[in-house]
Amino acid sequence: MVAIQAPETSGKAAPAFSQQDSEMQQHLTFALGGEMYAMRILNVKEIIEYGQLTEIPMMPNFIRGVINLRGAVVPVIDLACRFGGEPTQVGKRTCIIIAELADENGHQDVGVMVDAVSEVIDIPNSEIEPAPAFGAQIRTDFIDGIGKVNGHFVILLNVRNVLSIEEMVALSGFNHAEAATAGEA
Repeated sequence: MVAIQAPETSGKAAPAFSQQDSEMQQHLTFALGGEMYAMRILNVKEIIEYGQLTEIPMMPNFIRGVINLRGAVVPVIDLACRFGGEPTQVGKRTCIIIAELADENGHQDVGVMVDAVSEVIDIPNSEIEPAPAFGAQIRTDFIDGIGKVNGHFVILLNVRNVLSIEEMVALSGFNHAEAATAGEA
């Protein structure tokens, strides 16, 4: 991200400009079901090859299972299913984006299964439109905005809402006490 700092002046007013318009946001782009999506690079911890997944019984279809990431158990979410679509078919370029989410205990890592990772791009704030109120194939609270990149649209995801642990626990049928007890075992 580009930080803009007003030059020091000796009592004179700083020039008027909008820091919001001149800032760039870095996003990791990825393909999912023929569409291009992106998440802020600040949420991305790493990208790993798809594999070594352990399935967990009685979970919603969008929770594909868990992986062992250097000794930590990380849930893997099938983003296509989370959006209400069909399960992702594993292909040669299928991978897992490890996203880091801040929570009351510090942070939580969550794996996101996607068709293929594309690239890291800079999108100026001036090229980001608000989430549409209708017409999207996914919930509007999952969308931070629509980025315009080289004449194409990229759907910018609200990672906090898409990967909400509380909502996923509620959808799985567990209550928080059961989830806490399971975590202690």
